[in-house]
Parts: sequence; structure tokens; C-alpha cells
Amino acid sequence: MVTHSKFDGAMSSGLFDSSLQPHRFKTFSSNLQFHMIQHAVVKLQESGFYWGSISGKEANHMLSAETSGTFLLRDSSDNRHFFTLSVKTDSGTKNLRVQCDNKSFHLQTDSKSSQSAPRFDCVLKLVHHYMPSSRSALAIGNHRGVYYIYSGGEKIPLELFRPLTCTLSSLQHLCRKTVNGHVDVSSKREQLPQQLKEFLQEYDAPI
Repeated sequence: MVTHSKFDGAMSSGLFDSSLQPHRFKTFSSNLQFHMIQHAVVKLQESGFYWGSISGKEANHMLSAETSGTFLLRDSSDNRHFFTLSVKTDSGTKNLRVQCDNKSFHLQTDSKSSQSAPRFDCVLKLVHHYMPSSRSALAIGNHRGVYYIYSGGEKIPLELFRPLTCTLSSLQHLCRKTVNGHVDVSSKREQLPQQLKEFLQEYDAPI
């Protein structure tokens, strides 16, 4: 897992439970980044498509028989990064590093690209942005910017259609994702009971 940092006091104080024990060793640049990653891991484990410390080779194998647009999130094998997005394309599986600073997550920009990757305060929001059904895509319509993967001389558009799940979601979690997928839910959230509002806030993504 992506939990080791120079903040040894934070680690020893039990901020990470037994399910978040270190697997690969990363160094956090700040306490703020440490808490960002901690929060991200908790949400990712709820998502059902976070495969943890599997290797790129294992991700390629699992996605090889899937249709284009199938994806998963995993720990990065590169000790400079925390997460990697693995996605099946028409040209095979591509592995895209997710970069993280003290404020946001974004996909690593290819040197051949003139695009700047959009930034998000949540890994799940980043993933949702590249799904055709995302709110950002609907808002901009057919003129939305397309992120391209440059690999082997090819320019491949990145579109995420379906996550490859590793765990079964509870009925409550499936309902929560459905509620989060409705554009008008934010305006009505204050009318909900406090316990239900807190449940929705713990995982505020529709995927």
C-alpha cells in the first residue's frame, strides 16, 4: 500500500488501520499530502475497483480479456508516485500514473502532449472526469477536451467506460452511488437526515 512516509509519528499513532499497512515505500512531501493520500485510500477501498498493490503485469493480465474502456486503479510500481490507472484500449492495456501534489491529483502529462491535465481534489473525481457520462463531459458536450495517450507512435484517446471490480458492493453503497449520480442531489441534500447526509459525504462519487 502507499502509506509509508517521513511522518513516523503519524504512522505510529494509528492513522492507518490494519488494512492500510505499507507495501511499497513512498515519501510524502508534506503532512497535507499524507492526509490527502490517507483519505484517498479510504475512498478507493470503498469503490470496489481499487486493486491495491498488484503489479503492472498482473493488471495487464486481468484486463487482457476485457473490452476497451475497462479500467482499474492500483498502487503505482514507481516509487515516485502513489497510484496508477490501468485501462484497456484498442491497442492493449495502458498504465497511466496519477500524480499528486499538496492540493490535487492529475494524470501524468506526456511530453508529446500540448494539453495540461485537469486537477482534482479526489482520485475518484479524476476517474469520473474521463468517463463519457461524467457531468463535466455533459456540461461541455462534444467540445470537451480529450486526453490522449501517446504510446508506440500511436495517439490513443482515453475514455473510461467500466471499472473492473475486485469486491462486491453492498446494496447501501450501490444506492449511494446512484444518488450521487443525480445532478440535482446537492440542492436537496440539506433536506436529508443527518445520518444519511454523512453516509453520502463519506463517498461522494457516482462510480
